[in-house]
Amino acid sequence: MKSPFPGMDPYLEQKWGEVHTSLIVYARNQLNAQLPDDLQATIEQYVAVQVEDEFSHSLRPDVHVVEESGRRFQTVKGDVTVAESWVLPMVPRTERHVSIVDLGGKAITAVEFVSPWNKVGVNGQERYARKQANYLAAGINLVEIDLVRQGSYVLAAPGEMIPDALRTPYLVCVYRNETPDQVEVFRVPLRERLPNIPVPLRGGEPDAVVQLQPLIDDCYRDGRHYRTDYRVEPKPPLSKEDAAWADALLREQGFRA
Repeated sequence: MKSPFPGMDPYLEQKWGEVHTSLIVYARNQLNAQLPDDLQATIEQYVAVQVEDEFSHSLRPDVHVVEESGRRFQTVKGDVTVAESWVLPMVPRTERHVSIVDLGGKAITAVEFVSPWNKVGVNGQERYARKQANYLAAGINLVEIDLVRQGSYVLAAPGEMIPDALRTPYLVCVYRNETPDQVEVFRVPLRERLPNIPVPLRGGEPDAVVQLQPLIDDCYRDGRHYRTDYRVEPKPPLSKEDAAWADALLREQGFRA
């Protein structure tokens, strides 16, 4: 069963952790079906590491070490006993993206599906901005796909230069290392089918393509998101105009009475 929405289903944002994981896997598979034999799309995993109150570059972990949770802790200072606390571990957030690499492991292109934790909160935004800057400084092509409405704008394209006609609920940004003085921005309206996005490779090679709509359709089907309760409003809420459009659409298809 397909989503009642023609393109991005705004209700999927509420289950973004699962959706994001699926998008990464499906995009990797879709790209590998197109790439030349000496390139490979892989899933890269990083954790954000804090050093002296600043986040260092993200690191690929060899081993995850997690402290046992649920430990009780109580302190005594002189004759004063501080209230007992329940100590829980701080687990670093795992961040994944698709990386296209050559046979020697050199990164050619990174494909990022932007998440709420990249856009909400100062630390998340700053951490993503540093990751973004590292890609560009290393001469890596970057494809940023933003299918979440919550949070602040974080794409590489200067937000203030985006014309009103391109300011859709979702956006895609493509940076090509061959033309470092420009970026491409793709509009992604709520009410239209998701577009196909070019994925730059090495100089002189034709682009690969990420077909976004099949990816979302697969996420929706395989995650059984057809069980979504469309009688309630999505979070975050839609604009007044989009909410009215969505209400009519859902009623027409029998998802609302």
